Amino acid sequence: MMTELAEQPTPVGVRLGLAYWNQEFQRIHSPVLRYGFAVVSVAIALGVAFAFQHYQFRDVELPVLTLAIAVTTWYAGAGPSVLAVLLSSASFDYFFTEPLYSLSISTRDLPYFLIFVAWAAIVASFSAVRRRIEDNLRQARDKLQVEVEQRRHREDEIRKLNQELGKRAAELEASNKELESFAYSVSHDLRAPLRHMVGYSELLQKQASSLLDDKSQRFIRTILDSAKKMGNLIDDLLAFSRIGRAETRATKVDLEQLVKDVVAEIGQDTRRRNIAWKIGTLPVCYGDRSMLKLVVVNLVSNATKFTRMRKPAEIEIGCVDRDEEVEVFVRDNGAGFDMQYVDKLFGVFQRLHLAEQFEGTGIGLATVQRIVHRHGGKVWAEGAVDQGATFTFSLPKARAAGERTAIAP
Repeated sequence: MMTELAEQPTPVGVRLGLAYWNQEFQRIHSPVLRYGFAVVSVAIALGVAFAFQHYQFRDVELPVLTLAIAVTTWYAGAGPSVLAVLLSSASFDYFFTEPLYSLSISTRDLPYFLIFVAWAAIVASFSAVRRRIEDNLRQARDKLQVEVEQRRHREDEIRKLNQELGKRAAELEASNKELESFAYSVSHDLRAPLRHMVGYSELLQKQASSLLDDKSQRFIRTILDSAKKMGNLIDDLLAFSRIGRAETRATKVDLEQLVKDVVAEIGQDTRRRNIAWKIGTLPVCYGDRSMLKLVVVNLVSNATKFTRMRKPAEIEIGCVDRDEEVEVFVRDNGAGFDMQYVDKLFGVFQRLHLAEQFEGTGIGLATVQRIVHRHGGKVWAEGAVDQGATFTFSLPKARAAGERTAIAP
């Protein structure tokens, strides 16, 4: 299809061709024809002047010859115009001024001859100027038409690309919904067989414990531990899929109070640890409070988890104020990570540390990213191995987000 379109003449090409042929027909380009045209024009003018003179019409040679000069200038250009002026002046002197049939001029006819020469020069100059102006206007018009056609062509291409982009976006949205439904269904359907696995393993451990040796007991404990980990994975996967299906209820959210609530809740589990908390002043933002709380819980929980080996652990929560958004960061002095793997941090089930070192399912940061993206923000991380990490996410300010919501269609 693209090849056929490329081979067909475009409207722009047609316009250029028409402009070229218009110029071709309105001006003679061959030097021989141009100068020949000047000679023929003057000869025809002389013939017409003699014809009028034969029928007793007097003083018609001046307009007829100047007309020949004007026509020559218009169609043949400047050089032939000069030749036409010279030939007309000589013919006017030879045939129409006293003494006749002589190139000499009497004193009585000299003003008449000078008037003719001056008038011929004026007519030639005006014709040349008008021709040049008309050529410039024609070229400007043709150029403008070409630009209009090109712009129209580009607009058509942009419109087609936008339609294709909209179609692809709709297909992508449908695929994402299908994937979310699939993940939700699979996670939900896995619960029943997992409960059976755990239940029967516990029954076997309870009823046949006296018949099993230590190795068999270890096997059962491994089955139960793995089943519990799988249960946690399923729960996290269900929560992750629910985020994409849940409706966002945007309100003003006091981030500082939200962070203090989360730190107080997590502090119940970490009260025996030596953690130095530093919470800066945080503004009011715009979003779904329950979802934003889940973001803060995941980031703060990660900070407490990966600073387990630090004494004291240092966790700082602060913000950087921008024009239309606020950037909230959670910084710790924990295990950190290698920056070359930073792109893997926010993927589902992606882990940069061994499960034996730090527990977790690898869905928390993916959940954070999905929530932040739904709020029109972005999330990123910086860190170094054994030197801590900083996780930052941006959110629209309450006023800016409200304005965008007000003007949204």
